[in-house]
Amino acid sequence: MEILRTENLCKTYGKNENAVEAVKNACMQVGKGDFVAVVGSSGSGKSTLMHMLGGVDRPTSGKVFVENEDIYAMNDDRLAVFRRRQVGLIYQFYNLIPVLNVEENITLPCELDGREVDKARLEELIGILGLEKVRKHLPNELSGGQQQRVAIGRALITRPAILLADEPTGNLDTKNGNEIMELLKASNRKYQQTIIMITHNLELAKQADRIFVMEDGVLRESGNAREEEEQGDAGTKETK
Repeated sequence: MEILRTENLCKTYGKNENAVEAVKNACMQVGKGDFVAVVGSSGSGKSTLMHMLGGVDRPTSGKVFVENEDIYAMNDDRLAVFRRRQVGLIYQFYNLIPVLNVEENITLPCELDGREVDKARLEELIGILGLEKVRKHLPNELSGGQQQRVAIGRALITRPAILLADEPTGNLDTKNGNEIMELLKASNRKYQQTIIMITHNLELAKQADRIFVMEDGVLRESGNAREEEEQGDAGTKETK
């Protein structure tokens, strides 16, 4: 079942001779429960694409449909509600509120939306994320890996339609980065959570079910990640 679709999505910054096309006619379809990676170098347009998928940055032209609704047909107030309720965002630098503890950071989207916190959901997430012993700690009392776990919990607490992760392991060492990837994959399996991960790391992208490649603002699907890895291995063997 399709959960997200874009039609000829474009984003241009500047005008006339100073115009820069960050995203050019991007088209993609994502099914419910898919784990998708968008891979590209710095400046390729992948983060701009993510912001448009999440309702953060309006496109210059084109459309984004989430659960068959054109999100940019909404006014700003409705779009803000959509972002709070339907999109979970994870960034490389966590973006936690320094004066709030772990529980309060996780439940912040509920507080901002005036909704009662689902206590059972909160306890389940804290358990899965391994945050039981630090639930009352402030962000400056946590390791980088723990802070990213809190950011994941905050993104998942509202049961969003889509989880968008922008370089979620980019600020972590290898061990913590691997643990965060395992948590994302577990969320995808356990909750059938749709995940779109933005990364410059092809090895990370290969852990997704599908890979899109972003080059100079142009988006193309590269195929099934696991099949591509097998084909690459086969090609290496043939050349030996």
